[in-house]
Amino acid sequence: MQPSPATLKIADQDISLPIIVGSEGEKAIDTRKLRADTGYICYDQGYGNTGSCESAITYLDGDNGILRHRGYPIDQLAAHSNFVETAYLIVYGQLPKPQQRKEFGQRMRENAAIETQMHRLFEGFPKNAPPMAMLSSLVSALPAFHPQLATNNFEQDLQNFDLTAAMLISKVRTLGAMIYRYQKGLPFIFPKDIPFADNFLHMMFSEPYQDYAGIPEVTRALNLLLLLHADHEQNCSTSTVRMVGSSAANLFTSVAAGINALSGPLHGGANAAVMQMLQSIHDEGDDGTRFIAAARSGSKSNRLMGFGHAVYRNFDPRAKIIGKACEEVLTKLGIQDPLLKIAQNLERAALQDEYFVSRKLYPNVDFYSGIIMRALGIPTNLFTVMFAIGRTPGWIANWHEVASNPKGRIYRPRQIYVGPVMRDYIPMEQR
Repeated sequence: MQPSPATLKIADQDISLPIIVGSEGEKAIDTRKLRADTGYICYDQGYGNTGSCESAITYLDGDNGILRHRGYPIDQLAAHSNFVETAYLIVYGQLPKPQQRKEFGQRMRENAAIETQMHRLFEGFPKNAPPMAMLSSLVSALPAFHPQLATNNFEQDLQNFDLTAAMLISKVRTLGAMIYRYQKGLPFIFPKDIPFADNFLHMMFSEPYQDYAGIPEVTRALNLLLLLHADHEQNCSTSTVRMVGSSAANLFTSVAAGINALSGPLHGGANAAVMQMLQSIHDEGDDGTRFIAAARSGSKSNRLMGFGHAVYRNFDPRAKIIGKACEEVLTKLGIQDPLLKIAQNLERAALQDEYFVSRKLYPNVDFYSGIIMRALGIPTNLFTVMFAIGRTPGWIANWHEVASNPKGRIYRPRQIYVGPVMRDYIPMEQR
């Protein structure tokens, strides 16, 4: 049953505004005609209470710690699926049948390699260039090498969507490995016809004279890490992809914009900040006890990184999954990481301390992901690139929703102007 419209009273005028109800019961007041009917707009700095789109991809309930992709709970996907299958689900809306999964994987394997001409682009970067700056630049260059897939015409680009989507997921991973090798001064390793996560580890850690020896637990941990980052509703980078895509920009260009948004420390840099915090605690000879006490007292220099979330007001469901995986992979690899012990102490203290419990400062996914990546040999400055590799399917799916919407329009937020009012130009000699 359609709910009754909302009524907004402006002076002596009553404005009727329709109510939109989502499939999970979310309710929104439809203000699309407000400006045309009244001359007023809504003011919502940062869009924290604004629904910018209707989407069928991911459902997130921050109050109850729920995350579902296309209806499937994240804990079920983490337990039974892998990154590639979850990527297919997010992009296409359904779990793949065997033939669909085979064809999707084949498209990715066939398009994993980077064109040799693109190798020359690496030579233009300093060895210490920020990896995310390199990644966004290289993804921005892909339309130059695949112009038939990047026409900036929705109809034509959608006709090639299956190929473009698989290619982008595969190439972002390859570029991430190449950035690592370039900054280490190591020769590039070409991809092989092996599963997605194994191929990434091969391109990262193999040598021309010796292939990387895969460890099943490491592969599972990497798969899980990427899967847990595959999509997360309308965050900063995803909204950026949609906004750029709304201009009819091609998929490569739109995702490059998302990579730039993700590079900001308030979005994609949280797991690196966690590692820096844990290392700092360790360097001071603390097991976390003194740090917790200082954080409780309100010390700004002792901010507890990796706890709390802009959306979740409960436990981040991804943190429970990745915390367990973190212990398993470190045990398998025989790593006695003192930072893990500090992390466990911080988690235990925060979950039992009334100061943190009352503020719902629960561990989020960034708290443990950095420790797993550290255990896999991935340097801290590449953490956000790993985030981007995992998030690519979500960006692709959101671009596709924009491109395939026949009633879509270019994103164009309004503003409240607070600058000077009308004034006349003053010639230079009179100032």
